[in-house]
Amino acid sequence: MLSGIGVLLIGVAFLILAFFVAHVLNNLAGVLHGVEKTVERLPNQLDEIFKETGNLMQESNRTLADVNDKMEQLSPLFYILGDAGNVTRKFSSSLVDITESMKSKTSDTEEITKKNNVGGLYGSFALGYYWLKKRRQLKKDVTEGVSSHEQRNE
Repeated sequence: MLSGIGVLLIGVAFLILAFFVAHVLNNLAGVLHGVEKTVERLPNQLDEIFKETGNLMQESNRTLADVNDKMEQLSPLFYILGDAGNVTRKFSSSLVDITESMKSKTSDTEEITKKNNVGGLYGSFALGYYWLKKRRQLKKDVTEGVSSHEQRNE
């Protein structure tokens, strides 16, 4: 009798297992049915995607052609700006060369003046000459002022 109960329990277990497997297979069938619908719609969707991609590429080509056209129109401006930059660079380098030359000449003259110790001497002569000229001018102005005053009094 025990063996009959054991067989009965095994049969019930197989029945529960069969319902569980049936439920899983039913869910799997639903998933596969959804995949089937998706696969059926896939060619139409791919056609739409390819059409949109083609339109996008055509629009990109038009935009690129427009950009190329505008760049051709701007090319002379870039050449002019480049030439102006080159001229400015050359002018600046010329000014630097002149400045360096003047700096060199000034430093050479300064060295010669220091060697000969004539800077103070020239400065003294220049100051003396300036005072002499100023004194002569004052004397001349005073003499002219006195003679014009005498002429008015006569």
